[in-house]
Amino acid sequence: MRISLTAEDAAFRDEVREFIANALTPELREAGTRCTGIYNDYPAANAWHRILAARGWSVPGWPVEHGGTGWTAIQHYIFDCEMALAGAPRITPNAIRMVAPVLLAFGTEEQKARYLPAIRSGDDWWAQGYSEPGSGSDLASLSCRAVRDGDDYVINGSKIWTTHAHFSNRIFCLVRTAKLAKPQQGISFLLFDLDLPGIAIRPILSISGEHELNEIFFEDVRVPTSSLLGVENDGWTVAKYLLQHERTHGWAPLMRARLGRMLKRPMASEPSFRRRLAAAEIKLVALEVMEHRLLTGDAGALAPSAVPSMLKILGTELRQQLTELAIELEGPAATALPGADEALSDFWPGSDAMAIYLNDRAASIYAGTNEVQRNIIAGALLRAK
Repeated sequence: MRISLTAEDAAFRDEVREFIANALTPELREAGTRCTGIYNDYPAANAWHRILAARGWSVPGWPVEHGGTGWTAIQHYIFDCEMALAGAPRITPNAIRMVAPVLLAFGTEEQKARYLPAIRSGDDWWAQGYSEPGSGSDLASLSCRAVRDGDDYVINGSKIWTTHAHFSNRIFCLVRTAKLAKPQQGISFLLFDLDLPGIAIRPILSISGEHELNEIFFEDVRVPTSSLLGVENDGWTVAKYLLQHERTHGWAPLMRARLGRMLKRPMASEPSFRRRLAAAEIKLVALEVMEHRLLTGDAGALAPSAVPSMLKILGTELRQQLTELAIELEGPAATALPGADEALSDFWPGSDAMAIYLNDRAASIYAGTNEVQRNIIAGALLRAK
């Protein structure tokens, strides 16, 4: 982490390091280091989440009255950096950083009391029901339909690319409840269980051969109208609020950890390759500085609405660049299939560099394609003039 720390922040960093040293078991550290997907699978991720919950650190960004830590923005960043550098399991943000903020902003007191404690403890695991076949970046074109029938909504349709749905017991889901003039209108935001009659989850294997994604089918699924978050037909407002949280997080900590491992490889000292690593590190330092400026409120003339998109583009493209360099560092060992002799690959101890490379091809697509992010940035800058 290339930012200056006050004495207070340095003491906080040392506290986090001491906690990790004592709480992160060798098994969980191995699981975190071996993670080739976006997040760790449920067993390791939830085990680490529950350890954090016992310490009071499972939902650090929430308001203190709901279990948050009250840390400063810099302390949150330090926490993320130390977790990445230590190889702690990466926990899906679906519950903690995505549905929880919209519950806090739009939920009723009953909904907050029902859902937030179980998210904080790790008792509930959430999936995100946004994308559909033909409705990804153009999310407003979604067609999964919910028709009101008495005290229930009846849902029919499907969702796709639902990360960790096979591990989840709940889902937050965008559905079409009316056909109005604009496609953004007539969308509602529902919260419901994934074990209801009429729900089928089918696995989708990624190009790396791993099961992280799923397709979900809804056939006459009945959910109570109390599942509605916010106002019926105004779910787009909730969805936009959530996407700001999905795209706004520290991209640099994980890449700093990855680059640190790359620099230890023998080939990294070869002059021409060293120059390429140095060029990547310059971009990483620039990204760290940008994130630090945002954390300290020194964003200058940047349009606030464009910042999450800027970070998403810079973070994902640099992430892909690093994985491309990692493949070259590995050489022939990078072609080893998942499950092959681990002695062939020691770039990510006990893991497969090719799987990381293949999974990161999606980084510039998920959470809104980078092409869409550039349009958002252009619109925000033009409006700011």
